[in-house]
Parts: sequence; C-alpha cells; structure tokens
Amino acid sequence: MRAMMGRLLALLVLALVLVPAAAQAGNQFEDEVEKEKGAVKLAREVMRGGYDLVTTEELKKWIDEKKDMLIVDTMPYEDSYKKEHVPGAKQFLFPIPDMNAWDSKETDGKSQADYEALLGKDKNKTLVIYCGFVKCTRSHNGAAWAKKLGYKNVYRYSGGIFAWKGMNYPVGSVK
Repeated sequence: MRAMMGRLLALLVLALVLVPAAAQAGNQFEDEVEKEKGAVKLAREVMRGGYDLVTTEELKKWIDEKKDMLIVDTMPYEDSYKKEHVPGAKQFLFPIPDMNAWDSKETDGKSQADYEALLGKDKNKTLVIYCGFVKCTRSHNGAAWAKKLGYKNVYRYSGGIFAWKGMNYPVGSVK
C-alpha cells in the first residue's frame, strides 16, 4: 500500500510536469486549477485500473535495451496508428469513454478474446499501453482491460505519441 501511495504521489508530480506550458497566457492561479484537475483525473484512473505508469524516457530506454515487452497503440488505425506510432507498437482500438463492459462496437469489431490473443499467453510479460496524450483515456481502457484479463506487469504510457514526438524520438508508420 505504501508503494502504491508513493507511486500515486510520483504520478501527481509527473502529471503536473507534463501539462503543456502553453497555457501560461491565462491567470496562473486558474491554470493551476486546470493542472490539478488533470493530475487528479490521471491519478484516479490509475487507482481504478490498478496498472502502473511509464514515462517517455523510461519507455525509450526499455526499447533501446530491447526489453521483452509488448507496446499497444489504442488509437484508430487509419487516422493515427498508420501515420505514426511508437516503433514496434501493435494497434488495438479502444474508446475514449470508460469501457466497463466489453463492447465490440467500440473496439473495431474485435472481441475480448482478440485482445487477449494480441497480449499473449504470458501473464507476466511487460505490457505498455498508450494513446495520444495525457488527457486521452483510450490507454486507460486498454491498460484496465489488460489487468482485468489477469496480466500482472501493465503500464500506461500516459504521454502517448504526443510526448514521444515531443522528445523528437523516431516514429513508426505503415506504408
């Protein structure tokens, strides 16, 4: 429990750092309220989902070290994944609203069994689930469902493809 609380505190700090500085034009106190809302929303999603978080730099290091993991992009295939994704990522669409029950209409007609087949039989394998950016909740749905299916080492990469590109890391695409 203490480790979980430590992670949540670190998560809140991380979320505050990741909020774009572009909002500086407004009132600094009002801006802080918006940062707080975003940080608390992310922290609550993580608590509800029971997964962990990984930063852009940590994910890049894992990729460079060739860590045995599966990276899942939860964005739409044509509009996003096909154009750019974290190198090596596999695509599986999830909706933005909380998906408490499996709904194949929201996952491009794919079933829960299809998702489990993508994730593989090894329930201890490291899984990294991401979407576009911190406020995008597709990655929450993907990570939460991986946990519901019994996977143990599930990480949400909350910065998503926007943070990846923000670090000027190379992207993959489908030709």
